[in-house]
Order: sequence, then C-alpha cells, then structure tokens
Amino acid sequence: MSVKVFCFPVFPFQETGGSSDSHFLPCTASLDRRFLSFEGKHFKKRLTRCSRVSRTDIMASERERLVATAVFLASLITQSEGIIGGREAAPHSRPYMASIQAPEGQNLKHECGGFVVAQQWVMTAAHCLPTGPDGRRVVLGVHSLSEPEDTKQTFDIVEHHNHPHFSPSNYENDIALIKLDRPFNVSEAVQAVAFLRAGGTNPGTGAEVDTAGWGSLDNLGSRPDKLKEVAVEVFSSARCKRGDYFGRKFTDNMICAHKVCPDPCDQPHKKEDSCDGDSGGPLLYNHVVVGITSNGGKKCGQLKKPGIYTIVSHYTEWIHSIMGLQPTAAPGQRPSG
Repeated sequence: MSVKVFCFPVFPFQETGGSSDSHFLPCTASLDRRFLSFEGKHFKKRLTRCSRVSRTDIMASERERLVATAVFLASLITQSEGIIGGREAAPHSRPYMASIQAPEGQNLKHECGGFVVAQQWVMTAAHCLPTGPDGRRVVLGVHSLSEPEDTKQTFDIVEHHNHPHFSPSNYENDIALIKLDRPFNVSEAVQAVAFLRAGGTNPGTGAEVDTAGWGSLDNLGSRPDKLKEVAVEVFSSARCKRGDYFGRKFTDNMICAHKVCPDPCDQPHKKEDSCDGDSGGPLLYNHVVVGITSNGGKKCGQLKKPGIYTIVSHYTEWIHSIMGLQPTAAPGQRPSG
C-alpha cells in the first residue's frame, strides 16, 4: 500500500531523522501494514522512510493541511489489517462474539475473546481467567471497543468454570465456561452460535476455517479497536507434533491452523494468524464452532508456529454437565449420548 502521507515529528506521529523546524512535511512512504497501530482514539505511528523536505514544500493552505491530515487518519482506520492479516469484520456480522474485559483504573480493557453458546453462557479459554473473574466483565454486541454502541450489553460473571484438568504448561484442556449474571437480550447483534458436539466431524487437513477477535495486529502488541476476522488453513496433527513445530506440547485435543507464506515473504497479506488478545475466541468451520483460540508460538504469523485451538467436541460431556444441557446436535450431525 503506497500512499501520499504527511510526516509529523511530534505527537501523535513521530518521524525519525526529521528536523525540529519541519512541520507537516509531505513525503511519499510505502507503509508496511504490520506497523499500523491504534488504541482507542489515540493513534501511534512511526514513519521511517520519509525524506526531509524544506519549508518551501509545505502546503500553503492550513485548510488543505487539516484535510490531508484527516484523510490520512481515516486511511489508518479503514485500511489497517486485523489479527495478523485478515480484515475488519462487517459490524455485528458475528453476533456471538464476546469481549472479556478486565478493570484498568476506572475503565475496562479488552483482555480475551469468547463466544455465546446459550442464554447466560459464554465459552472461552481457561488461560483467560486463571484465578477466576477478578472483576472482569463480559460485553456482548461489540464491534468497536471504544465507541458507544446501542447494541452493547455488559454483564458481571456469576459463575466461572475452568476445565479441571487445564494445564498452564502446555495449554492442554484450555476451555472454560462463564455464566452471566442475567439473560442477554437477543438481537441482530447478540445471538448464540452452534458448536460441534461429540460425534461430529472436525475439519481435516487443508480445510479453510475462520476466526475473529480484537487481538494484536502485529508482534509489537498493537491492538485494533474494531473486530477483525481471518481465514486460516488446518494443518495435520502429525505436522504440528513435529519437533520443529510444537513437539510433545501439541496433543490430540488440539487443532493447529494459520496461513503463512515462507520467509522471505513477498506477500505480506499471506501472513494470517490469530494473536495475543484473540484467545478464547471461536474457530469456525461452516459457521459452526470447532475450536477455541488457545496459544501458539511466542510470535504470531510465524511459518512453523501456527495458532493452536482447543477442539470443542472433545469436551461435550463436560460442557453439558456444567450448563445442564441435554445433548443436542449442531447442524449436520447426530446428537451424542
């Protein structure tokens, strides 16, 4: 993506190598999307390829400068990529998505994802709540984390169930259930999603699956404000059990998937993966949840460190025991038990 931009040597943008008497200096920069970063309404961007330009090149009209600035800021919002690769989801096109938020001063900050599976019940990853709710709240009907939305519904957590055999060392059994303090109001923006039960068929090697979340855009920790989604490819279990992948850390209760071209990669858009902050979100195959975003390599979007997802159907009995459900089938499968 090459665009005409304006370099700011001071907050909110920084220019490396710029002189102190240069303001709103126009330059051409090829922006690497991996370095686009924004948190709420405060933008952060470091431009490193801008050439110095004299004051005579500065645009004469203050209005033109302001318009150009606004256009540039808008381009960051509309063109930045989410997760690792991927794109912004259509608002409320995934009405089952939940944002699990932790207290930060007087505010709440997104920490993990989750998804609605029944009235008052949200499924997520066990590692998202290692010691219990601790003041966390669940927000449904979210697209933008920072903007006011009439669709948002916020809940306290009244029950929290991590799988009793969750292992923090290798993320085995990384599944948890959260009970909300009241039923949610069903709307176009808030609905439950089907999940695969025992006896259902999980996606095979090479199948395209998709996931979504508000997780990091890059390995620097930059977070999006709006929900992102990405399609990834399932790898074979044998491949992910190899020593140069995850070795014995990878178990039969896990799926691994991403879409990354080999380095040096001349197609940055082919680096697609879940990342920090996406944990607890859903992995879907044909619109049915088959996995929970769990973990992966120390860095996201790495060739031999795909995302790891907990296989939901392996925990049907435990899920039903916690939620008090009778076994029911997801579309296209028989009831279990």
